Amino acid sequence: MKTIFKSYKFRIDPTKDQQVLLSKHFGACRFIFNHYLNERKDEYLNNKNTLNYHDNANNLTQLKKDENYIWLKEINSQSLQSTLKHLDISYNRFFRRQSKFPKFKNKYTKQSFTIPQSITIEEEQLWIPKFKQGIKIKLHREIEGKIMFGTISKTVTNKYYISMTCEVQHQQYEKTNSNVGIDTGLKDLAILSDGKVYENIKTLKKNLKKLKFNQRQFSKKQKESKNRLDQKLKVAILHERITNVRRDYLHKVTTEIVKNHDIICIEDLAVKNLMKNHKLALSFADVGLGELYSMLEYKSNWNDKTVIMIDRFFPSSKMCNICNYIKDDLTLKDREWTCPSCNTNHNRDLNASLNILNQGLKILSGSGIESDIKQKQGESSSVEEVVNLETTTSLV
Repeated sequence: MKTIFKSYKFRIDPTKDQQVLLSKHFGACRFIFNHYLNERKDEYLNNKNTLNYHDNANNLTQLKKDENYIWLKEINSQSLQSTLKHLDISYNRFFRRQSKFPKFKNKYTKQSFTIPQSITIEEEQLWIPKFKQGIKIKLHREIEGKIMFGTISKTVTNKYYISMTCEVQHQQYEKTNSNVGIDTGLKDLAILSDGKVYENIKTLKKNLKKLKFNQRQFSKKQKESKNRLDQKLKVAILHERITNVRRDYLHKVTTEIVKNHDIICIEDLAVKNLMKNHKLALSFADVGLGELYSMLEYKSNWNDKTVIMIDRFFPSSKMCNICNYIKDDLTLKDREWTCPSCNTNHNRDLNASLNILNQGLKILSGSGIESDIKQKQGESSSVEEVVNLETTTSLV
């Protein structure tokens, strides 16, 4: 058993009066975030001073006494304080160069606010501060552990959810003594070194024609009309369905991989950089590699499994997994190739996954890459040139 923090997300069904109060919470937290983000910017630009959470929290106490902002007293004070903490985290991450500068929030995207404590569920009713009557909640599974905090959100499709983070005693998967290398790409989502292939279901591509039609209809509607709002909802629902199908599939794939293997070796791809390729950006967005990597990482951590990241410049597709010969003239269209050194016929993706596994195990044992790469006879190019060329050929 291992103590982990796990989130449970449930659909809630507030009454009309509760929806009004939820809207006030969304609006107040959005206002507080934007107000103090602007205050921090002005203070830094004008006086070169950096405000922190305590400065904002003290000012918030005074702000609530102002007659113009008396409406802030209708909102759970701890939710407003949590908004200031989120702002402080985002602001500090920017100065540590871990993320971009925080953006001002708007009311036309997903809305949310955090409840740091006092969350209870009784008889399918959710009880939170400021809501005297319970909110109906759809419990589709049992909640385990102690509820630490929760976040209520409203999607652009007008659905309300609560996500509760709980401290859970997690029953870990049994050890299998199995190691695997994974090659990811666009033709197939993941190719495992044991021969298992997970297809790319291409949820966006399958719905692209319908999505384009609905977006064209949306662009034709008169601005601020009811028809435009209705059409906007249709587009949002379609995007939500695409996202849900993709995420469900990725959860199933990553759970199966982590459950069946103890050591997982995978390439450390720069997904953000891949999205800069305008010819392949749509396909990379559709496959969801960033989410795949994130799921593998936290699920492995939950179950004490090991994930080894292989350098993105490692020539996994070009190198023969038998003799380490590097075929530097391999192109994207070459799905199979024969090694000139040992005459072994390779499936491009399976060969890459085997090389990733071998390199991952060498990293685990402390070996380096340079001693394992053999240059072909008479080759004048350096290892650096070979691995740089690999960047454009190992992804698909």
